[in-house]
Amino acid sequence: MVGEMGKKQPKYVGLVDWIQEQIRSKKFLPGQKIYSENRLKEMFQVSRQTVRHAVGILEEEGVLVRKRGSGTYVSNIRQENLENKTRIAVVTTYVDGYIFPKTIQGIEKVLFENGYSVQIAFTNNQISREKTILEDILSRDEVAGIIMETTKSGLPNPNLPLYERLRQRKIPIIFINSYYPGLAIPHVSLNDRMAGEKAVEYLIERGHCKIGGIFKLDDGQGHMRYAGYLDALQKAGIEIDDSRIVWIDTAMMQRLGEYRNLLIGRLGGCTAAVCYNDQIAFEAASILNSVDIRMPEDISFVSIDDSELALLGDVALTSIPHPKDKLGEKAALNLLKMIQDPGYDGTYEFDAKIIERGSVVRQ
Repeated sequence: MVGEMGKKQPKYVGLVDWIQEQIRSKKFLPGQKIYSENRLKEMFQVSRQTVRHAVGILEEEGVLVRKRGSGTYVSNIRQENLENKTRIAVVTTYVDGYIFPKTIQGIEKVLFENGYSVQIAFTNNQISREKTILEDILSRDEVAGIIMETTKSGLPNPNLPLYERLRQRKIPIIFINSYYPGLAIPHVSLNDRMAGEKAVEYLIERGHCKIGGIFKLDDGQGHMRYAGYLDALQKAGIEIDDSRIVWIDTAMMQRLGEYRNLLIGRLGGCTAAVCYNDQIAFEAASILNSVDIRMPEDISFVSIDDSELALLGDVALTSIPHPKDKLGEKAALNLLKMIQDPGYDGTYEFDAKIIERGSVVRQ
């Protein structure tokens, strides 16, 4: 057993393999406490850091669960929930689009592997629909946890008391993509503030200083991306000009062409702009092109999501990827940890990175 650790592989890999083999051979049973860090350290003649790394990997995979002040246990989630047919409510704003199917697939994959069934609903980003869904969940009282995408999280929301009622019933909730600032509920999302900041920094590095933006007013992601936009301009000592910003809501986003004069008026004097997502960037580029403001010759664009829309136009968009399926998987894993350990903080934000294409030119 110990000798296997001498093979040419990282030491933590051997420890991971050994723990998994103990579980497969039923030497460690579901719900059973495994050996302490000190004992594993002595058994395998490795550092405490190596033991913690191995245990951390298995915890991420849902194989082990750490309980504060108690120790590390073999997860019994899958076995218990295959028997009990426990359900998780998954509520997103939409079912279509380029983000939602992959995010839902990521959630379903993890929950299915851990023996949960999934109850899916959609709010269509409507507060009234969110209210109906939350009231239904409360009335049925059948779910073990909730993965919820916020509805118009950039605006005051009258449904927050319903979330507080769910919390009072000890039902774990995790938000995806955004969160309600007034609720102490964990979230898994892209680091939207970082995304806005990196987009602007990328443009500044290429000589742009007249940088506009199109941001979403009624969703929290829009506010955070705008905050990152401001961060980057202030760090660079560039004066903030409100006249270069276009704020749109969900309804406006569906018919952006009706606001062509607003877009042209606000972005026409800019050399570059940050767009809330690829859909808006794609449509805005077409609107500006209709008055001979061409991308990237006259205006450079950086957008967010890195969807198939980023590649559809004559010029491919420089964009920041949304984690999509990875976000769904992480949200599901963290919710399972919250079910096992009510004190676990499931918040996680994915770093933002730039995918360079042809929509940005140097000044």
